[in-house]
Parts: sequence; C-alpha cells; structure tokens
Amino acid sequence: MPANDHPLRYAITNELHARPFPSLEVPCHAVYVAIKEPQDAANRDRRRDFAHLTDLLTRFGAPVPQPDVTHHSADIGRHALKWESHTEFVTYSVFGPGVGPRAFDPAEAEVLPADWLEAAPGKRLVSALIRVETLPDDPARMEAMLDDWFVPESLASAWVLDRAAVVASDFRIDPAGHMRFAVFVRPGASPRRVGRIVQRLCEIETYKAMSMLGLGRARDLTTRLNALDTQLSALVAELTSATARPEHTLHELLSVAEELESLAVQTSFRFGATGAYEAIVTQRIAVLREERFEGRQTFAEFMMRRYDPAMRTVKSAERRLQQMSERAARAGELLRTRVDVDRSHQSQKLLESMDRRADLQLRLQHTVEGLSVVAISYYAVNLAGYVAGPLFESWFHLGHDGTVAVLTPLVVLAMWLGLRRVRKGLH
Repeated sequence: MPANDHPLRYAITNELHARPFPSLEVPCHAVYVAIKEPQDAANRDRRRDFAHLTDLLTRFGAPVPQPDVTHHSADIGRHALKWESHTEFVTYSVFGPGVGPRAFDPAEAEVLPADWLEAAPGKRLVSALIRVETLPDDPARMEAMLDDWFVPESLASAWVLDRAAVVASDFRIDPAGHMRFAVFVRPGASPRRVGRIVQRLCEIETYKAMSMLGLGRARDLTTRLNALDTQLSALVAELTSATARPEHTLHELLSVAEELESLAVQTSFRFGATGAYEAIVTQRIAVLREERFEGRQTFAEFMMRRYDPAMRTVKSAERRLQQMSERAARAGELLRTRVDVDRSHQSQKLLESMDRRADLQLRLQHTVEGLSVVAISYYAVNLAGYVAGPLFESWFHLGHDGTVAVLTPLVVLAMWLGLRRVRKGLH
C-alpha cells in the first residue's frame, strides 16, 4: 500500500546528516572564518550571504548550489571548501594538504581573497589558522614548539579523544589577525577522527566568540541599570513620604518600568543566544574528553578561569534586569493601592458632604412646606371668607372677622393634611 508520509519527513531526516565532519589526512592545515551581519537574526538577509558564496565559487570555477541551501562543500583549487549558514552567521572552512615550514603562515589565509573578504555582507567575527601534523616521538620537542608558537601564560593544551591527539591554543589573536590552533595526531588515527577534532575546535572558537557578544551588551546594560536603580530607590523611598504626591510618583515609576521593559526587549534575544552558545561551548569541550598534557592547563580549565566569569557577568546583568523589573512592578502596585485608598477616602468624604447637603435640602424643603401651608392657607381663608361669609352671617350672625376666625384652623388643617398626603404619595 502507498505510504502517506509527512511532507517534512525526508527533510528533517536528511538534516541530521547534512553537516558531516570533514575527512582530513595528516599533515594538513585549515583556514576558518565566521562572518556575522550587524543586524539581528530576524533582519538578516540570507540572499546576500548566498551571493557572497557564489562570488567565491565563481572565482575558482566551482559549481554553485541551489539558493535555498544552508550548507555546501566544493573544491576550490587545491583546497576543499565547506560553507555553512547558521542563525546569525556564516562560516567558511578551507582545508588544504600538508603544512608549511613556517607555522601559522599568514599566507595560508590568502586562499580566501582579501577583496572578497572586504565585500562580505557582515563583519569577520572569527578567523583561525589550524595546523595539523603528526605527534612527535619526543614530548620535549613538541613542548618547545608550543612555547615558540603560543603565549605560555595563556597556553592551554590537552590530550583528546582517548589520547588520539594533542590540541593546543592560547586563544589570542596574532599580529595577522588570526586565532591559532595546533593539533598533533598519533599515527594511525583515522581521517574522520582528525576531521572531528578540527571541527570541534572551530565550533568552540565560534560559539565562544558569539557568546562573548553578550558581555558587551551586559556592560552597557549595567551602566544604564545603575542609573535606573538610583532613580527607582528614590521613588520607592517616596512611598512613605507624607509630602510626596502619589500621582507624580506613580507617573515617574511607570516611566522607569517602561524603560526597564524596553531594555528587556532589546536584550532578551542576545542574552538568550548567549546562554545557548555557552551551553554549546561547554558541550563541545566535554566531547573532546580531555586529559592533562605535561601538567598544562586544559581547555576546560582555561574556560573556567577566563570564559566563565564573562558568562556569569551576562547572567548577572540579565538577572538584575529581571529583578529591577519585578521591583518596579511591586512598587507600582503598592503605589496604585495607596492612590486607590486615597481616592476612596476622598470619595467617602465627598459622599458625606453630599449627605449633609441632602439633609440640609430636606430640612429646607420641610421649612418651605410649612411656609407653603401658611401661604396657601392665607389665600384659601380669604377665598373661603368671601364664599362662606354670607352664609355664616345669615345662619350664625357672625361678622367677617368671626367667619375668618372659624375658617382659619379648618383651612390650615386641610392644607397640611393635603400636602402630607401628596408627599406620602411621592415617596
């Protein structure tokens, strides 16, 4: 029966085998370059990287790959080229047979033309020369070579991969602008194992450099956080001040919180990438399975002394930014609560004032109602006197004054009962 495969099944499977280790015969040398665009990964134009690769391949008459590839291998003259496109950078690895009489000769890097490098769509972040030769029988001779090639104070060297080879570097940039790595391989080591060692060294240097980009960002961030910390502490102190205006303090506090959030957005990608690259560096050193060589420091020890403090600085800046954001948020909540309480108290006073005014209005209304009874009664008595006066005079022989005296209590009582009934109906 025909299989109903997922459309990405073959793509994700082939991706696991897309970047094989090079196969290197001893002796040989390698030139390694990593180029990073100034833009973030989201704004990176990969078409420019591909056009730059195409220019190099065209110069050597090598075949050009499809535009959407992320890795490519080709022969450029006597050398083998391996190109890889990563999230933030591209790498060029050039492998050549044999080694020259002069160790780490800058002429070896001329396989990548200078004008071609200057036209790169980015900046050179890593440039390394790797010298691979057979392990000497005399360890003293190899130690003399290492002392001659590298700075002894920062030299790190170790046996790797079950003592298959010795790797060494001082992690310094030489006057020609290249990092130097030496690999001394035991006779009989397979070309694939040699390729793995060289590839691991390139990866360690690349991801170390990429992670160190976070250190510069952390230092800039620390300078800004120092200023914001002072401002935030002053605003928090105003929370307990009786003379401070809560609305003004809240406005300033929200301004600080907004800037902290903006800094978090600006640094989140770089700090996240730094943590990921640091993990890769640690993992790549671990897979080398280092053993101490002639009492010298290993790559892991070098990183622990020189590299780990930088990474702790980055983590400290990231953690401080998060803590200050949380402090600003808590202070804002407290201040908003205080403002709400003050407003609630003001509202309570306003309601009490409204109640007093309503009570005064009610009393005034009652007074007006009493006066209304008197006024209406006055006119009603006069009208009733004109109507009932003749009757009272003929029946009871009362004059006008007597008639008014008799009608007044009755009219007033009737007016009062009538207004009371009307008010009762309204309520």
